[in-house]
Amino acid sequence: MFTIKQKKNERVVRCFTHKLADIAGGVNIATSDLTQDTLPEAVAVGKDNNGLFHVIKTAELAANAANDATTYVVKKGHNFKVGDKMFAVSGGKNYAITSIATNESNAAYDDITVGTTLGVALTAGAILYQGKATTGATAGAFLYAPIALTGEGYDVKKGENIFANVWLIGVVKEAALQHPLGDLVKNALTGIKFV
Repeated sequence: MFTIKQKKNERVVRCFTHKLADIAGGVNIATSDLTQDTLPEAVAVGKDNNGLFHVIKTAELAANAANDATTYVVKKGHNFKVGDKMFAVSGGKNYAITSIATNESNAAYDDITVGTTLGVALTAGAILYQGKATTGATAGAFLYAPIALTGEGYDVKKGENIFANVWLIGVVKEAALQHPLGDLVKNALTGIKFV
């Protein structure tokens, strides 16, 4: 008689359960936008007028924010930079980030400050999105329209764009996502089913 012992399972949890249609030949994703060292699987991307793809920047709120807040406590792992525009509601306020600092109470969070409030009460778990270059009270819209999700994770090498496979149609386990998408992104990705 013998005993079988299972070794520690080191497998990587995958977000995609089915991949049905990709952009043939892959795409180039700009790294100049990014602040993180890795780009996880199932991150939304959009395309600029020159055909270069960009990450759809998002951040998840870690604490409630009042409708007059100018500082938003978010979970680390976002790619926002000072100067990026940010909005919370489609067609709502879109204003520039003036500072990003580690939260004094919790080092796992960042405080993102905008010059003018986004003007809407938000609860923890809400998603903030990178907005287009135009700011204003009704300018809340994506800088790049979300069209696909990255098919796997990549290391980010500064100065080198990422050559990536991206998927237009597929099924994704929402609980496995390592980067928040939010309802606005998910609704734009009409070929992706989240389960």
